[in-house]
Amino acid sequence: MDPLLLGIDVGTTGAKSALVSPEGKLQALGRSEYGIHHLRPGWVEQSPEDWWQAVCLATRQAVAACPDAAERVLGLAVSSQAPALLPLSRSGTPLRPAMIWMDRRAEAEGQKLEGALGKGSIYRITGNRPDAFYVAPKLLWFRTHEPQLLADTFKFVQVNGYINYRLTGEYSLDWAHASLLQLRDSSTGEWNQSICRACGTDPEHFPEVRSGHEVCGVLTTTAAEATGLRAGTPVMVGTVDSAAAALEAGAAEPGVAAEMTGTSTVLVMPNREGLTEPAFIAMRHAIPDVHLLLGAMASTGACLRWFRDELGEAEVRKATEQNADAFDLLTGGAAQVPVGSGGVIFLPYMAGERSPLWHTQARGVIFGLSLATPRAALIRSILEGTALALCHNVDLARKAGIPLREMRSVGGGARSALWNQIKADVLGMPIQLPQAPVGAAFGDAMLAGLGLGLYSDFSLALRKMVKLETRFEPIRENHLKYQEVYKLFRSLYEHLRPDFDALASLPLEGGITRPDMRMRATLNGSQRPLLHPIRRQTQ
Repeated sequence: MDPLLLGIDVGTTGAKSALVSPEGKLQALGRSEYGIHHLRPGWVEQSPEDWWQAVCLATRQAVAACPDAAERVLGLAVSSQAPALLPLSRSGTPLRPAMIWMDRRAEAEGQKLEGALGKGSIYRITGNRPDAFYVAPKLLWFRTHEPQLLADTFKFVQVNGYINYRLTGEYSLDWAHASLLQLRDSSTGEWNQSICRACGTDPEHFPEVRSGHEVCGVLTTTAAEATGLRAGTPVMVGTVDSAAAALEAGAAEPGVAAEMTGTSTVLVMPNREGLTEPAFIAMRHAIPDVHLLLGAMASTGACLRWFRDELGEAEVRKATEQNADAFDLLTGGAAQVPVGSGGVIFLPYMAGERSPLWHTQARGVIFGLSLATPRAALIRSILEGTALALCHNVDLARKAGIPLREMRSVGGGARSALWNQIKADVLGMPIQLPQAPVGAAFGDAMLAGLGLGLYSDFSLALRKMVKLETRFEPIRENHLKYQEVYKLFRSLYEHLRPDFDALASLPLEGGITRPDMRMRATLNGSQRPLLHPIRRQTQ
């Protein structure tokens, strides 16, 4: 029987399991969605049990699509959204829901850390600006507001660390996730005692930091029954989703960037010098001795998902009836709208914004509506607005001296030919896709192969598994139009920035807790088997 490698990615809105051959051929893909719990503005949590159930379902789907897959899988690796605050008891039980990367409740704590340690000092030590995005301010919030839970905490784990624990019973933490704790010295790789003390923690609260392709443990009998895999299957330590996606794209050297679009969009820029830039996130790559700068946007695919869930009832119903994808139906209508969406410009800041604005109070804006605006123009404006925000990151990267000569696209957003063409036209740069763009789960399969010794090094793994195929060339006429739209896109935000802050200070009712999110995902058909055949996008 031909061997298989399994990659599992636990994203912000769903889990994905990919079975891949050691030669890089996608064999099957399983997916399952889960909800995001917006408790109030800036408070965003998820249930770890939802992650686990989605991983089990997605994996069983993938395994069911391949004959004898359980026996053929040599090993697996898990990547995930990051960072998150998840405390576990000594028995490995979550003490509270996870505060995920979207959670902004610790802004005041971030300011306290700045006051105690110095903004410049934190940046010099960790390579990243102080921000509630990272785990350090969340830890200080946890210590301040839930001290008894902190006292009961045995280990803090990241999202993939929790899944690894459920799979193997072993605690794990990889170098990439460790970079996003903001508790460690980026130059030495050691824990910084001053920051740890200020946050009320110590290194003993965290698992040992290891390389992503090292073996974490083996699948337990209980986990094997839950996932449909074979007990004893090796499980690697894993990595952050953006690092795994960079592997799928072959982004390992300076100049070759990848953009991963799922719930958010992350521009991944490799370097070997350990570069830092305040507008971006500095993180270790899954590849030893390679570093990444990330232009991490907060909500891109999430904006399109919002439209689907709130205004796309017709497409959801039709997709369920036809066993189709509601997103394909939405973007199919947008393809009929000309460049510029009929004068509608969308600011994609529906969850605030990370790179490069770092503005929690920013909000989504639909600008330019008229009574003649068709619904499809709103959809296209979301695709264009997220591409314009990506362009903002690319512009700042170039101004910072970061070389960008190639752009490769992976993740769920790469399935849309229209979105890829819009990105190429906005950036004025070709967009290349792997043969079957899966996203981080493909890179996880590569990590599994490395951990098993199937490849002698990362260079060989990249040459053997990464196969670029589709190329979207920018259309000059469209690029010139988008350059003008981009100027207005940037101007709109700058003019609205103080108004965003003023809006946040108004005594208005906050966000709505969405207890129906998980039910809605089920009703949308996302819990049915999503076993996609290999797709090759053509222009």
